[in-house]
Order: sequence, then C-alpha cells, then structure tokens
Amino acid sequence: MPGSLAVGVDVGGTKVAALVTDDRGTVLDRKVVHSPANDAEATVATVVSLARELAGANEGVCAVGIGAAGLVSREGVMRFAPNLAWREFPIGERVAEGVGLPVLVDNDANVAAWGEFTYGAGRGTNHLLLVTVGTGIGGGIVADGSLYRGAHGFAAEIGHIIVDPGGPVCGCGNVGCWEQVASGRAIERLGRKAASENPDSVLGRVAGGNPLTIDGPAVTRAAQDGDPVSLRILEMVGVRLGEGIAGLVNVLDPDVVVVGGGASSAGDLLLAPARRAFVDAVEAPEHRPEVPILPAALGNDAGAIGAADLARAAALGGTV
Repeated sequence: MPGSLAVGVDVGGTKVAALVTDDRGTVLDRKVVHSPANDAEATVATVVSLARELAGANEGVCAVGIGAAGLVSREGVMRFAPNLAWREFPIGERVAEGVGLPVLVDNDANVAAWGEFTYGAGRGTNHLLLVTVGTGIGGGIVADGSLYRGAHGFAAEIGHIIVDPGGPVCGCGNVGCWEQVASGRAIERLGRKAASENPDSVLGRVAGGNPLTIDGPAVTRAAQDGDPVSLRILEMVGVRLGEGIAGLVNVLDPDVVVVGGGASSAGDLLLAPARRAFVDAVEAPEHRPEVPILPAALGNDAGAIGAADLARAAALGGTV
C-alpha cells in the first residue's frame, strides 16, 4: 500500500524549493537551494537530488510533483520556457528515472492555483483564477473544481496576451504582452526611468547614479516609505493589472481571483488600484456578483504544495 506523503518541487529562476506534504497539505519538511536555471541538465540533477533526499528522510512518500515556468505538455515535457533556455525537455521522464517514483510535471502557476484552491485563499470555491505577478505574469484556472489545462496542457498563459502592440519586447518573442506592463518587470522599468530622469528623487538617491540598480523590490520599499513617485508607479502598474483581470473575469466568470507572486508583496499599494480598475473595466459590474481579488494565502509555498497534492492524487488513482 503506497504512503500518503508527496514531495512538491517549485523550480524557479533563482531557487528550487522542495517540500514534503501530507494529504492535508501540511508541510512536514523542506529544502531550498540555488537554481541553475539556464542549465536544464543541472536543474534536473538538482530536482532529483532534493527529491531523493526528502523521500529518504520521510517514510511514506508516494510521488513527486514539479511546477516549472513554461509550456509543459500533459506528458511532462517542457516544450518552451519564455524566460529560460529550455526547449523540448522531458523533465518528468528524467526525474522519474532519478528518483524511482511516479512524477507529475505541470506549469508552475497551474500547481500554485491548485494549492490556493485546495488549501489557500480559494478554499471552498468551485471556480478560481490565479494570477501570479512576479518578474512576469503566470496564471492558473480551476473550473468546476478541476484544474483546467486545455487540449495540450498549455492553458492559462495569461501573461502573454498582447495588450500594448507598441510596447516592450517580451521574453516570449512578442511585443506588448500583459506581463510587460503589469508585472515586476514593469515596476522595475518604470523605477529605473524615474531614477534616471529625477536623480534627486528617492529612487534617484537609492540608485546612486546608476539607475540599473533599481529593481521592483526597491520601488516597493520606497512606496511603503511614502515616496510619491514610487506610489505612482505601483498605481500605474496596478491599474494595468486590474484591467487585465477584468478581461479574464469576463471570459472565465470565476468565484474569486487570487493574486500571488513576488510583486504581490506590495499588498494594497498594488491591489487597491487593481481592484478599482477592475470595477471600471469589467462588464456590467452592477449586474454580476462581486468577484473578490484576494492576496494568495500560501505565499511562496503554493506551487510546491499544489504540485505535491496533484502528484499524490495521480499516484493514488485520483483525477487531476
């Protein structure tokens, strides 16, 4: 009889985080290491090492779930990663060979959506949209209680909807994608522009003469300290975020929208303008039930928790 524990692994651009969870989503053990993100072989070796270590230290692990950013097929192959040099890479097969356990691989935002739906801010709902706002924007959709993957496993690549045809070039190769105007990348770009144009401003002084040192967290910290320029940047990006969410709500009609990812650490400095813009942009707001826009409850653990839960269900014969 297989055990009920599972390992969940979140493969990010800067770190690989691995957790062991039980069938209630409780985190029992964890390991976090630096991610060799631009080297697919080294990344797989890192995932295998972490999964084997955690499975060896926790009796009853029955499966490994992996969340990775990009187009992941239903067979566990990374077809394309817009911000990494991964193409047609069989992650699932390679990790399964290394750990000797069933392995499920999915898009990182998909597994985070499942984590928030099952154990986080979306618990008790039937229809959820997750928007992850980090360096880029990812998405996950739960419809009628099931994770929606589409025909090929590529659903919910919401960050790559073109909203500004004359806008910045995106890592996916297109121009003006939503993630270029409503994510951490946009906050960073606007922060550097402000520091360059106003060297005596708070951001200009933080930059110390080199605007390229300004990143999204620096802008968020300055906004939290009351800097009006930084507050305006978060408001601008929040408005573009809310407008995009409105379009997705028009299409999907979810019970709730959950916003996660690193940029969401700005809290209401980003989400308050997003909520206002959402109401202004969504179709017939006065004739539809309120769709709350909530911060993610599981933080950076959502992806690994969701991946573990999906892998456990698949290994024990459940539907995922």
